Amino acid sequence: MKIGLNGLIGESPAKVDRSVGSSRLAAIAAGERFPTETHPQLQEEPAVLEMRNFSFFYGEAQALFDISMKIPKGKITALIGPSGCGKSTLLRSVNRINDLISGTRIQGDILLSGDSIYSPSVDVIELRKRMGMVFQKPNPFPLSIYENVVYPLRIDGERDKRTLDAVCERSLKAAALWNEVKDRLQESALGLSGGQQQRLCLARAIAAEPEVLLMDEPCSALDPIATNKIEDLIQSLKGDYTILIVTHNMQQASRTSDYTAFMYLGHLVEYGPTETIFQKPHLSETLDYVTGRFG
Repeated sequence: MKIGLNGLIGESPAKVDRSVGSSRLAAIAAGERFPTETHPQLQEEPAVLEMRNFSFFYGEAQALFDISMKIPKGKITALIGPSGCGKSTLLRSVNRINDLISGTRIQGDILLSGDSIYSPSVDVIELRKRMGMVFQKPNPFPLSIYENVVYPLRIDGERDKRTLDAVCERSLKAAALWNEVKDRLQESALGLSGGQQQRLCLARAIAAEPEVLLMDEPCSALDPIATNKIEDLIQSLKGDYTILIVTHNMQQASRTSDYTAFMYLGHLVEYGPTETIFQKPHLSETLDYVTGRFG
C-alpha cells in the first residue's frame, strides 16, 4: 500500500478499508478532522512553548489545522511527517518568520513562557532574540568567524570587547568548534566546510542565550560525519535549551529527541515520548509511517 499527500494510491477501496492505519489518513485527506492522540506523559512536563488550536493560512489555503501541543522545557521535540505536512510552517510560526509572507493569517495562538507571541503588543524583533534558528543549509554571513558569532550581541548594542570575546569563546565551545577555529577567528566564515559552517550557525544561534532553539532540517545538507557531530551537539545542548527540530530522517528523530510529533497534511496526528512513538505508538497510522509503510 502507498499513501501519498493527496490520499491513497494504487489500492481499491475495499482493500484500503482493511489496510492498517489507512482509514484515518484517508479521512484527513478527504477533509475530516480528528483529535490529536497526545500521550499522558506530556501533561507532566513543564512547557516553555504551547500551541493552542493554532491554524495557519496561506491566503485561502489552510496549511495547519487546530494544532494544540506543549513543547517541554529543556527537552528535544522532533516534528516528523511526509513532505508538505506543515512541519516547517509550524516551526516558522513559532518565531513569526511567516509574517514576512504576504497574505498569511492565523487562528488560535502560540504562547512562549505563558505569553502570547501574537499579541499586538509583542515586539517581533525582541521575540526572535528569544528564539535561535538554524536552517536547512548553513547561512553564515560574509563576515569573519568572530563577527558571525557575536552578531546577535552587536545588533543589540553590545560593544564591550571582553564580553564579546567571552561570548564568542563560550558559544564556539558549545558548538564544538572552538578548537578548530580559535586561531583563525578573523578569517572569513565562508572558508569553513559545510559542517563547520552549520556548527558556526548553531554557535551564532545560542550566542544570545535564547529560550528556544528552532532547527529546520539542520543536517539535510551535510555528510554523515558532519551529521553525527550536529546530532551530538543537539544532545549536549539539551537541558540548557528547549529544542524543536524538524526532520525527515526517522533515525535522527529516534536518536536525538525526547518527544516526537507525527504530522500529516497539516494535522497533528500523534504526539508522545519518542521511544513509544517509534516502538509502540497508540495509532496504527503512526506505526505505518515510522516503519516506512508509507510516506
